[in-house]
Amino acid sequence: MLRYILKRFTIMAVTLFIIVTLTFILMHSIPGSPFNQERGTNEAVQANLEEFYNLDEPLYVQYFIYLKAVATFDFGPSIKQPTATVNDLLGRGFPVSLELGLVSIIIAVISGILLGIIAALRHNGIIDYIAMTIAVLGISIPNFILATQLIQTFAVNLKILPAATWSSPMHMILPTIALATGPMAIIARLTRSTMLEVLTQDYIKMARAKGLSPAKIVFKHALRNALMPVVTILGTLLAGILTGTFVLEQIFAIPGMGKYFVESINTRDYPVIMGTTVFYSAFLIFMLFLVDIVYGLLDPRIKLHQKEVK
Repeated sequence: MLRYILKRFTIMAVTLFIIVTLTFILMHSIPGSPFNQERGTNEAVQANLEEFYNLDEPLYVQYFIYLKAVATFDFGPSIKQPTATVNDLLGRGFPVSLELGLVSIIIAVISGILLGIIAALRHNGIIDYIAMTIAVLGISIPNFILATQLIQTFAVNLKILPAATWSSPMHMILPTIALATGPMAIIARLTRSTMLEVLTQDYIKMARAKGLSPAKIVFKHALRNALMPVVTILGTLLAGILTGTFVLEQIFAIPGMGKYFVESINTRDYPVIMGTTVFYSAFLIFMLFLVDIVYGLLDPRIKLHQKEVK
């Protein structure tokens, strides 16, 4: 196990290094400077600003400075918000984005699994058709379009829910629904198909023959195996949810990392772009690692073998 963990951490480090390098290349492939948009800034002031942020150095020097910032997790001050460091912005915005993402993934997993189970148990019935129709709609409609429709319906027309900001549990309802609907639909369809397959297995037939209750058969015997494909895609869904918050945070005016990241791209705030990209990449890579560990815990048939070389 220790050898496996060390191997995975090595792969994670290499992956993060590639992401860091590609981010630097793409960021500097755009012509111009972050200070070109500043009107009324004379050449001397612009030169001083570029020197302060090391933008006057050759690209290879900037690259090594960038790697040092990544290694020490100290990205310095923001270019467009010089009174705040990138670490301050991460500490201010990430908890909000994480709260939105975690609430959404919890709702998506629970509702998706329940919907898939109900559809499988009522296979080819009206409930199955309704559940799969909801799933298809959830997959088909992009979350930003769903978000605007939710705002129009519940905030503008019905006036029963707030449309923006993040100051109370009521403000969480619309963005959470918009973000969780897509993953919920994917989980529901996957749970339904795997549950239908598991329910035809011999050990399920044996459990029925022993007179076990349907609830015990489903939740104690069938669900664990049916959840394996769901756990497999959970890392990808989690990545999609956490990055999907960027767009929805703009729509709902949520003060999360999406706000700072989008603004930093528009203004070419290099430290914020680098800091956000590295932080989210490291977080998502680590979450994928945890998903692999959970996958092994759920399925006792998965073992780590080491061949002895003589």
